[in-house]
Amino acid sequence: MKEIRSEDGKLLHMVHRIEDSKEQRKDLVPEDQYIQCSFLNMKEGTTFRPHQHIWKQPIFNKVIAQESWIVVKGSVLCHFYDTEGNLLEEVQLNAGDASFTLEGGHNYTILEDNTLVYEYKTGPYEGQSRDKVFL
Repeated sequence: MKEIRSEDGKLLHMVHRIEDSKEQRKDLVPEDQYIQCSFLNMKEGTTFRPHQHIWKQPIFNKVIAQESWIVVKGSVLCHFYDTEGNLLEEVQLNAGDASFTLEGGHNYTILEDNTLVYEYKTGPYEGQSRDKVFL
């Protein structure tokens, strides 16, 4: 797992490479973050106890939209920025790789035609004016 931090050490972005996960389950994002993701490497016949998730009252009074891109096919160049809008690093994602933006800015450049990506964000979405500022 690649971690990209601010000058003061705050975790802003993460990159997970598909080839980095050998264990059966790896929780990728720290538990204290709003977006959660685990990598599961399962064998045939694996199953889980049936369940559903319950509504609960949040224990926090402030939230941030966090975002993840998972490349299914093709490649993407990620541009990661700090919270002041300064470019920190550029990282290429290939099929199976994932990026997580917890804080700071980001932008993406698609490197191949027909690149397929899953984009995940924390919600609910309340419109652009409450979600982001442009760098």
